Amino acid sequence: MSALLVEVSTPLCLLQDAGRFGVRHLGVTQGGAADWVSMSWANRLLGNPLDAAVIEVTLGGLTLVAEQDCCLALAGADLGAMLDSRPLEPWRSFFMGKGQRLRFTQPILGARAYLAAPGGFDALAALGSRSTVVREELGGLDGLGKPLAQGDTLSYSGLAFVLHGLSDQQIPDFSLDTPLDVVLGAQIGQFSGLSLFDAFNCDWTLDARADRMGIRLLGPELSYMGAPMISEGIPLGAIQIPPDGQPIVLLNDRQTIGGYPRLGALTPLSLARLAQCLPGSVIRLKPILQTTAHQQHVRYLQNFC
Repeated sequence: MSALLVEVSTPLCLLQDAGRFGVRHLGVTQGGAADWVSMSWANRLLGNPLDAAVIEVTLGGLTLVAEQDCCLALAGADLGAMLDSRPLEPWRSFFMGKGQRLRFTQPILGARAYLAAPGGFDALAALGSRSTVVREELGGLDGLGKPLAQGDTLSYSGLAFVLHGLSDQQIPDFSLDTPLDVVLGAQIGQFSGLSLFDAFNCDWTLDARADRMGIRLLGPELSYMGAPMISEGIPLGAIQIPPDGQPIVLLNDRQTIGGYPRLGALTPLSLARLAQCLPGSVIRLKPILQTTAHQQHVRYLQNFC
């Protein structure tokens, strides 16, 4: 068994996997990696199951020390990773010698990096998942929802000896040159015509008020014209419109039900792109059909095969 020692950490460094499913009727949220695409590639580089537990590093601030020689994989954001004094780029596996330090310094491109170990990191499963949800005190190393902290030991039992890297064509595009796709929701016809025009033809700026529950978008005020709603289940990526008219995109640690009307929901691929955006980023939204979103998702999953 191999292990990494946490020397420095922040509350934004978490153990994550694909998420916690089949429990939302109990009021338990999904959790899981905010950028599922990068998590999957990190695992794919080591031959792991795509949903194996990884470390999600948001904005940097993590330092790990290898207790044995090991082979790890890094995907997602470029957070200025350094292996001792050598820069380490994402989207590849790499060797790390006993006693070497891996540091994540600050965002260069993107917001969240994913570090995978052979076989996935070991942790107690809570309701079928190792994903950390701090608010619900679930997941993580001890199953109690704690972020990684100084002195923690991350163990894993798999082996990997061959280095791999993604081709330029396989590396996901974090740019915002194309809009984020939105599958329209049940309340779409109850917004004013001007609001629907603005929603899909104006820029939206990501507010600094953002966490793993949701991201607020700043832009034109959207007006809901329908009757008050009864709370209903909320899917991942739902775009709620509260009374102030400023959309909130709900992420992995969202509440399970809500009563605000929704424009719709971001597709899984667009949600992964949004998870890599820093506050102040400017995005556009684009409506698409559910069948189109499904076809895009299936085609992308074929990349991992």
